[in-house]
Amino acid sequence: MTHRPFGTPLALALAVTLAACTVGPDFQPPPAPAGDGYAAPGDATPPQTVAGQRVSGAWWTLFHSPDLDRVVVDSVAGNRTLAAARSSLERAVEEANAAGGALYPQADLSVQADRDRVNMAAYGIAGHSPIFNLYQIGPVISYDLDLFGKTRRAIEAADALAERQGYQMGAAYLTLTGDVVVQAVTIASLRAQIHAAEDIVADDGANLDLVRLAKAAGSATEVDVLHADSQLANDRTVLPPLRQQLSVARHALAVLLGRAPAEWSPPDFDLDGFHAPEQLPVSLPSALVRQRPDILAAEADLHAASADIGVATAKMYPDLTLSATLLQQATFPGHLSSVAASSISAGGGLLAPLFHGGSLKAEEEAAEAAFRTSQARYEQTVLRAFAQVADVLQALAHDADEEAAQHKAVATAEASLRLTRLSYGAGNVGVLQVLDAQRQFQQARLGAVHAQAQRILDTAQLFLAMGGGWWDWDGRAGATNPQ
Repeated sequence: MTHRPFGTPLALALAVTLAACTVGPDFQPPPAPAGDGYAAPGDATPPQTVAGQRVSGAWWTLFHSPDLDRVVVDSVAGNRTLAAARSSLERAVEEANAAGGALYPQADLSVQADRDRVNMAAYGIAGHSPIFNLYQIGPVISYDLDLFGKTRRAIEAADALAERQGYQMGAAYLTLTGDVVVQAVTIASLRAQIHAAEDIVADDGANLDLVRLAKAAGSATEVDVLHADSQLANDRTVLPPLRQQLSVARHALAVLLGRAPAEWSPPDFDLDGFHAPEQLPVSLPSALVRQRPDILAAEADLHAASADIGVATAKMYPDLTLSATLLQQATFPGHLSSVAASSISAGGGLLAPLFHGGSLKAEEEAAEAAFRTSQARYEQTVLRAFAQVADVLQALAHDADEEAAQHKAVATAEASLRLTRLSYGAGNVGVLQVLDAQRQFQQARLGAVHAQAQRILDTAQLFLAMGGGWWDWDGRAGATNPQ
């Protein structure tokens, strides 16, 4: 038996492959936005911001809180949502690898056993039609030349989706670390509020004792005692909700670390233990779109949608597949190893679409519409990001003034309360004036706590809005690369 060499089919395949083209648009990332700022006309300018810098490394370390550093690193190692995002990325990468396998020849092993009957009359031969067994085994090879890039565009789309999943894991990392910092600051704020409320309750008790002494001396009435007692009772009602909120924040932080509340308790965070940096980094808009994972994920979606147009377009062009088989065929299994049982075949098949009722063109137009949808979503993501940065910068522009005003209010209210108590002891004012001065002091203290916590939270939000240094995180549990 004479066999045709593989040289001719392989040469033909190489020639056709080199002549192949990839239809559909070649993706180009959207251009970087112009401009060097985020503020609208008339907006305040935040103090101590440095334009053109980016957050790098473990952004939470900028608060210089060792307790916070340990908790955030532990959360990155143990958080279940981040672990799920990591696994989703691994899956997307392997799916892209699987899609890439279509670029190579596909080889399979074929094993088949048949029982056949030959109709001799069909060949013009009279006589009995024999029945026999036929066994065959051997490799089957096929190769899609991908003349118009359908496979390559599909791989491009799969790679873009895997890239998107990587950015989504970066976004999950930022969400986690941001939530941990928020809960830590919330715990510190609630502890400060509880401490202030406890001091106020203690002051209420001192006021009540003072009024009772005045009543015993004849300079106060039972009504004054009731007013003081009522103030004490009202201020005590502030503590249970604050303690409940503190428990919720502690439990939420434990869950972020991947721990049950009964298994882990957070440190006793203190607001004074958080130190915001003196200079706040602010990236330019052109750099921000290359740093924020939500924007990059939207761009990867846009890339995948662009590749899908190529896949849909390529379906309207011919598809050429080469195939070859090398089989051992015999009527008895023991004869399969014989050289005479060898059978080789090689060939190619061309499949060209002729009529599909308009479905192929409709698929292409649907892919183009999906691209336009992704483009609009990308642009909306960029706009939201810029608005978020502008909002945070405006918040920071007012935080310093508010915190200073609140501290001044505390000092003024404290001095007023002290003088009012002295005046009450001297009989110059009534108990209602004392209670009013104390209420103002209470509100000032709580306002100062809120202002201090809000400035820390807004600073953290700025770090996150700038991208949070996620690119310095290598994706391993707890691994960061601060610079």
